[in-house]
Amino acid sequence: MENKKQEKRELTFDRYAIFQTGGKQYQALEGKTVAIEKLDVLAGSEVEFKEVLFRRANAETLEVGAPYLAKAVKAVVVKHDLGPKLIAFKMKRRKKYRRKIGHRQPLTVVRIVSI
Repeated sequence: MENKKQEKRELTFDRYAIFQTGGKQYQALEGKTVAIEKLDVLAGSEVEFKEVLFRRANAETLEVGAPYLAKAVKAVVVKHDLGPKLIAFKMKRRKKYRRKIGHRQPLTVVRIVSI
């Protein structure tokens, strides 16, 4: 039974690309949503990421950029959101000095349209 599952995994593939924005790299699958660093665009507008590092078009074709490919990843902005709250806590022992600061990183959620 396990051999059949492994064969199915080997036969299937997903078209995907790896693109760069905001100093970070993200994997893009068509139809999937990705939370990236905040972009200054309105929700519902289309965005094009030109810094594509890697692209897999089909099971045989792999393209690696040097440093970038000429292709682009197109996406639609779904919404602007905030990431999870991160807590920074400082204290000095025996001095009753305590500071608790929270931070939520602004994010943009995009849906990948085409690779």
